[in-house]
Amino acid sequence: MVLEETYTLSNGVDIPKLGLGTWFINNGDVVQAVKNAAKIGYRHIDTAQAYQNESGVGEGIRACGVNRADLFVTTKLAAEVKSYPEAVSSIDGSLKALGLDYIDLMIIHSPKPWANFLQNDSYNEGNREAWRALEEAYKMGKLRAIGLSNFEQADIDNILSSCTIKPMVNQILVHISNTPRN
Repeated sequence: MVLEETYTLSNGVDIPKLGLGTWFINNGDVVQAVKNAAKIGYRHIDTAQAYQNESGVGEGIRACGVNRADLFVTTKLAAEVKSYPEAVSSIDGSLKALGLDYIDLMIIHSPKPWANFLQNDSYNEGNREAWRALEEAYKMGKLRAIGLSNFEQADIDNILSSCTIKPMVNQILVHISNTPRN
């Protein structure tokens, strides 16, 4: 069954192939959504700071009856976080909001703040600073894996130019009306 299948990331961590995405589920309703998903076999829950439902996701995780070690929780550093101090604070904020001792995967949500997504500024320095904070949290055991989201090749190359830990994931948006060609 696909709910039991996993991929193995470059650091050896297994990530379930299928997960519950919680975008557009409000903080109150997401508690029951997580509980229902866990009941039918989901073991991967995906949230983000931008979704404003991390505390509800955490509550659902604690109430679902599945051992925390058997669940995989992904969250995303807000796209607007483009400095090291902001990233450190945001990582700790997600841990607190979720009420978890660790996050299985944390990724930078976007190479550019959403309000500036179509502008030419690449935010290279800010992304390197945010990545440095993710690396540090990973080394401290706060995060089991780290990665990127919505990054294109130039954005990935920017991270690779200075990182000490390579991204383990580049999560991309794919659905019926958004199929990447590259």
